[in-house]
Amino acid sequence: MIKNYTSGVPPEKSILHIERALVSHGAKNIFKNYESSRLIGFAFGIEINGKEIPFKIPARIDRVEKRLKETIKKPHKGTMKRVGEQAEKTAWKILADWVDIQMTLVDLDQVELMEVFLPYAYDAIKNQTLFDKVKNGTFKLLSEKN
Repeated sequence: MIKNYTSGVPPEKSILHIERALVSHGAKNIFKNYESSRLIGFAFGIEINGKEIPFKIPARIDRVEKRLKETIKKPHKGTMKRVGEQAEKTAWKILADWVDIQMTLVDLDQVELMEVFLPYAYDAIKNQTLFDKVKNGTFKLLSEKN
């Protein structure tokens, strides 16, 4: 089951909700990342142990759209265009829900803020998140012992 695949919440409402949640938990300098005039994610900094750490979280609307289109067997006229619009609503609503859940875990001391966003810690020089570095093998998790 895909959560929020029929969400009617406008992307702008979900985006504002995410921004407010991040700011209320210490985010500074929130930047919006666009691709072809479409908002695709946020970059922001949060002060941790006296140092502002940059993070970058994507919405990945294109992936949501692809998955939604895969579920359609016989599209009617205009269906694929509507799926593109729905993908944007769905992607942002899911991200807003995720941020809410993560901030609740932080508020209840179940996790630390850095724990939540660690995969999204961002290296602007290399244009990579920590997750990207681990996935691409440019970050070694364990040191090799001889």
